[in-house]
Amino acid sequence: MSDIFPKWTNKLPVRLLTGAFVVGTALTAGVWYYFTPKYTRVGYQPIQPVSFSHAVHVGQVGLDCRYCHSAVEKSWYSNIPTASTCMNCHNQLLPTDTRLALVRESAQTGKTIPWVQIHKTPDYVYFNHSVHVNRGVSCVECHGQIDQMDEVYHAKSFSMSFCLECHRNPAERLRPADKITDLNWKWSDDPKVAAQLQKVNGEKFMHDWKVESLQTCSACHR
Repeated sequence: MSDIFPKWTNKLPVRLLTGAFVVGTALTAGVWYYFTPKYTRVGYQPIQPVSFSHAVHVGQVGLDCRYCHSAVEKSWYSNIPTASTCMNCHNQLLPTDTRLALVRESAQTGKTIPWVQIHKTPDYVYFNHSVHVNRGVSCVECHGQIDQMDEVYHAKSFSMSFCLECHRNPAERLRPADKITDLNWKWSDDPKVAAQLQKVNGEKFMHDWKVESLQTCSACHR
């Protein structure tokens, strides 16, 4: 029987098992690393039922984020505006535009527009918009330059490391309360001066607003 198969085949099962283990480990590591929000959500840009340009409404017209997302200062959730909010302007502006047909129908019938959610955190993460917005954290910190987007996309990773970058040193991200929705605001055009002002004022805001550097698991996982 020993002459039927060459001797090297005796080691074949071990080699196959070793190879399977290496490949399996590599695949697991790859999925574990790359299937995080940093890689699976950044750049996500779904097609919406109605085209809406933040670059036009915010960047050009100058609408404040809170006009549409009216609950952001008092709720954990940043609400999507109702069609009636849109029609406050569009009853007069482009009232018969075919691109707004679904919005007009929604306002008349009460049927919700099926917007596709872009920004979301996992179910095991607790995030409260009002806590952040009322303590000097601007929309731009998490959503990027959304005022320049014709079609909204997922700009930041929302990974745990992304959140911890801010939580470890909140002073670097805080700004005056009245500048929260001014996404292009900065302390100074001079980077060095801006950095100095951010450090001084950021630490003052932390003290005055009782902002804590929360890094415990229970801060976000409840």
